[in-house]
This record gives sequence, C-alpha cells and structure tokens, in this order.
Amino acid sequence: MNERVVVDPITRIEGHLRIEAQMDGDRIAKAWSAGTMVRGIEIILRGRDPRDAWAFAQRICGVCTLVHGLASIRAVENALDYTIPPNAQLIRNLMNGAQYIHDHVMHFYHLHALDWVDVVSALNADPKATSALAQSLSSYPKSSPGYFADMQKKLKTFVEGGQLGIFAQAYWGHPAYKLPAEANLMAVAHYLEALVWQRDVAKLHTIFGGKNPHPNFLVGGVACPIDLNSDSAINAKRLAQVQEIINKMNVFVEQVYIPDLLAIAGFYKDWGSRGEGLGNFLTFGDFPEKGMDDPSSFLIPSGAILDRDLSTIRDVDMNAADEIQEYVAHSFYDYSDGKEAPLHPYDGETNLNYSGPKPPYKQLDVDNSYSWLKSPRWKGHAMEVGPLARVLMLYASGHDQTKELVTMTLNTLDVPVAALFSTLGRTAARGLETKIIGDMMQTWMNNLVANIKAGDTKTFNEKLWEPSSWPRQARGVGFMEAPRGGLAHWIVIEDETIKNYQAVVPSTWNAGPRDQNGQPGAYEAALQDNHTLHDPKQPIEILRTIHSFDPCIACAVHVTDPDGEELIKVKVR
Repeated sequence: MNERVVVDPITRIEGHLRIEAQMDGDRIAKAWSAGTMVRGIEIILRGRDPRDAWAFAQRICGVCTLVHGLASIRAVENALDYTIPPNAQLIRNLMNGAQYIHDHVMHFYHLHALDWVDVVSALNADPKATSALAQSLSSYPKSSPGYFADMQKKLKTFVEGGQLGIFAQAYWGHPAYKLPAEANLMAVAHYLEALVWQRDVAKLHTIFGGKNPHPNFLVGGVACPIDLNSDSAINAKRLAQVQEIINKMNVFVEQVYIPDLLAIAGFYKDWGSRGEGLGNFLTFGDFPEKGMDDPSSFLIPSGAILDRDLSTIRDVDMNAADEIQEYVAHSFYDYSDGKEAPLHPYDGETNLNYSGPKPPYKQLDVDNSYSWLKSPRWKGHAMEVGPLARVLMLYASGHDQTKELVTMTLNTLDVPVAALFSTLGRTAARGLETKIIGDMMQTWMNNLVANIKAGDTKTFNEKLWEPSSWPRQARGVGFMEAPRGGLAHWIVIEDETIKNYQAVVPSTWNAGPRDQNGQPGAYEAALQDNHTLHDPKQPIEILRTIHSFDPCIACAVHVTDPDGEELIKVKVR
C-alpha cells in the first residue's frame, strides 16, 4: 500500500484543513497540511484608525475572538508607548484566563475526546459500574448510577432513532478504540455536561467586555469602569458573579476534566511515543503581573527550545529582523521580491496576486504551492507553539506547580519523561495548563478586589488618546499566548493610520506548509513521526494527532470589502 490518503476536510475543528499522507505500506512516510481558505484581514485594516483595529482583528477567528482583540490593542499600545492601569491588566488576565479554560475544556470533550471515546460502545455499559468508576476518580457529585442511566437513555434514544446528531460521522467500532464501555459512558456523560457548563463560563466575558463572542476592548485599558455604587459599571454584584464563575470553572477542571484526561490517557500509553515531529518549541510569554514591558512578571515565560533540550531556553526578540520571518515558497502568495526570501512581519506582505494553480484539486501539488497559510520560522527553525510548548517552557524554567503536575502525570500514567514529546503529551499538557491558569484566576481576582478596596478603581489611561500627540511614524508588536499558542500582531502606523498590519497566528506556526528548505510544519512533522494506519478509509490515527494541536483554520477567511461594507445577506425564512 503506497497510496496517498486524503482527509478533507478535517472535521471537529474551526475552519477548513486538508491533510494528505503518502503511505509506505501501513506507515505514513510523508504528510502535507493545507489551509484551504484565504485570509485577507491585513488588507482590510490598511488605512484605518489604529484605535479601531481590534474590532476588525477580532473577526480573524470565530472562536478566539478575545485573543485577537487583545493582541491588536497590545500592538497599538506598544507602538505608542502606552501603559495601562494595574486593574486593566488584571481584568485582561481574567478574560484571557477564562478563554483558556473554556477553550481547553470544550476542545477536550467536544473536539478531541471522540478520537479516543467510542460513543456507541457506551450503550453496553453498566451504569452502576460507571458510577463506581467515576467515584473512584473524583468527588464530583454527579456520579450516581441514576445519573449515568439517564445519560445512557438519552444516547440510546439518539441511536435507535437513527439520528446520532452531534455524534454522527465517526468511526465507531474502530479497533483503535480501547476504553471499556463504562469509561465511554462516563466520558459521553461529561461531554453533555460540558455543554451546559460552558454557557455559564462564557458570562465572564460579558461582565467585563459586554458580550461574547467579540467582547469590547479599549486601547489604553478596558472598556468597563469600576464603580461599586453604579448599576452600569463593575460593582459588588458583578464581582460576586465573576467569583462564582471562577469557582464553577475550577470545580469542573479539578473534578471532571483532569480525572477524565488521566483515566482515558491510561488506555492509550502507546501514543506517548508518536506524534512529536519537530522537537522545537516556541513561546512568546503572557499573563503579566506588572505589564507587558516587564517580561520577568509573566506567568508564562517567553523563549525557544530546540531539539528537546530543556536545559537551554533561548531568548526571543519579537522585533529582530532575523528572528521571526514568514516564508511563502509553498503558499498561495507571492512577495514583491519573489517566493524564496522571507519577510519579517513589520515588512510582511499579504496579497492575492499569486497566479499559480489553486484549489480545487485532486491532490496537492506538493512540489509547488499547496496552502493558503504561510510558513513562519524562528531563526530559520520550524517551531511548535501551544500548550505543550508552554508547559515545557514552564517546566524547563523551574515553575514549581508545573513540575509537580508533570511529575504527577508521568507517575500516574507510568510513562517516561520522553512521553511529553508526543500526541499524548500534547493532550495532557493542555489539561495541566488549564489547572495552572485556573489557580491563577483566583490570584488575579483577589488582587483586583484588593485594589478596589484600597480605593483604586482606574481602568483606563487617557494619555496619548488623541492622535495629535502621536509620532508621525510608529510601529509595535502585540504578542500573547492564545489557547492554541503564540500569537502576535505587528502594526506600522504612519500619519495616524495603519500602513501595514500582519498577524501570525498559532495555527500558522503549526499548520503551515514546508518552507523553501523543505522543512515541514509542525502538523506535517508530527504525522511523519511513528504513525501507522489500521485502515486508510478510517484514518482515526491522523485525526488523533492533528486534533491534539486543536487546529483553528478559521483565521483564514473573511467576507467584507475594503470599506468594511457587507458583501452578502442571508435571509432565514
């Protein structure tokens, strides 16, 4: 079997992603990742007021709206040397932290768990045995035999009606599924439970940002005033609501998500030896305690790790012309000087003038251009970004809680440290950092309340708000750690408007195609790392590794004209 296996689209992700794998027998010899939609947000932003950029940049993604808005305002603040009040920084941390926890839990249950959990098998489970299993893992109160019997009845109704709904179009019964029926029923029940849980968690963004998705932001702070005596500001009632949400988030993470993660992982230890690929990891750093100009106060440090060497963390300079660069040798883009030379994002180009072959296609033209994504590189190295990169960076930098959690996970699963560098490790790291962020949410909340009690209610810095005080030319970078990895927006401001704008998103780092030197991107390298397919017509092995990155390719398409006017109306009859 030396066929080309094509998976298009990769489902249970945001956006459209195509994977092609060249087989050598039952082993994947080479793999290619293609983003199949075009992104033009950088073009739309040219000529606009920098203070409005965040509202457009949020539309880069329909999932991580908050993080693109935050990266955008940080870019403007960096360009104009604009500091923000401590309360604004704490509120931003709380909003971003809530995004992490919501995103990671939803990804585990609704986008990734079905790669490991056989939903139909849950019909054969004994609810009493499922209850005993759940109670052996945690003290979560919804663990009675009756609870699991009710969940099993709901599932049975779906199946017998021939309408699996959200559970349709999967490879149920595939021999790669290893969980016993009771573990499958427990996971399916928590899948449904998480759907209810996430509705309340999203309210934190509405309290501080007015709405979700696309919460409101403001260059120079946050858009929510603090006034304990006002019904239209952050008052005591709303602070109590935030505290309640934090409590609810952490209970679910500690009593449901982490126990389920470890229990399921215990049946798939062999995945601790496949799916790494690059061995290079990159973080930009985030969650500042004192401000973006003080990296020493970041919860997540910035740095680069090469070749699995956790003893050496290399510094990362977001402004250096020879560090972060984007290549287009295999992308559906052309640069002014051709396709071979890379560009730093300050000088980056986003144009749709490429005249070569584009979709539709039967197979990717892998010798030429085959993706709408570019190929970012750090000092010429292909890098992985995301939860695994962050946990490794925290672990390597000596963060006590991370070291404790990693040790606990390795001991619980009885796997070596090398298992961190894998599909299994990537999935586990996402859960561990959810616990870390959840704990820090309480610290940030305590600090915000302490500031308010001390009389500090400022959430906005008026300095430089008027363009007349701006320099004629300025440039800056707004970077952060989004749930899926390092995210940065670079902005060039001239005569009070945006001259150039470039966003390099996490899925561009991970899902990008090969560069001019033939280096694969993170997805491609991971699939080429110890993968065999039991059945090419049901390539669940490909889905497991790709989903472990939590792909989000929706950053690639927008429907608006250069003046911001709508291009289409959809009527619902």
